[in-house]
Amino acid sequence: MSVLTIEEIKAIIPHRYPTLLIDRVEELEAGKKIVAKKNVTVNEPFFQGHFPMEPVMPGVLIVEAMAQAGAVALLSLPDFKGKTAYFGALDKVKFRKKVVPGDSLVLEVEIQKIKGSAGIGKGIAYVDGKKACEAELTFMIG
Repeated sequence: MSVLTIEEIKAIIPHRYPTLLIDRVEELEAGKKIVAKKNVTVNEPFFQGHFPMEPVMPGVLIVEAMAQAGAVALLSLPDFKGKTAYFGALDKVKFRKKVVPGDSLVLEVEIQKIKGSAGIGKGIAYVDGKKACEAELTFMIG
């Protein structure tokens, strides 16, 4: 188990502002499981257009945040150190709750299978203990 700061996250994945969508890793078992957090603020650039009168975090960015968390879990393995994790596929994506400014988005990804340079994970995003989104994520490591 381990906790990563934003600087340690940036040393693992290549994402930077404004597309870095995780702020902290609260739990990490390399190649197995990760729990990360995104603090959603009204200052996020996507809120300027989605939607100005009712700011809602775009679902695709919630999925991207889960994928970034999963990438940290995979790229923390010695065999994948220094590589990049790309989307290979998304499946069974479901949105269950709006994510709005002030929310803390908790991202849990469990890596279910690793074969060669590919991995599959199950991701769930929570707000206040309630599911906001879930998806099956396939990663390609390159």
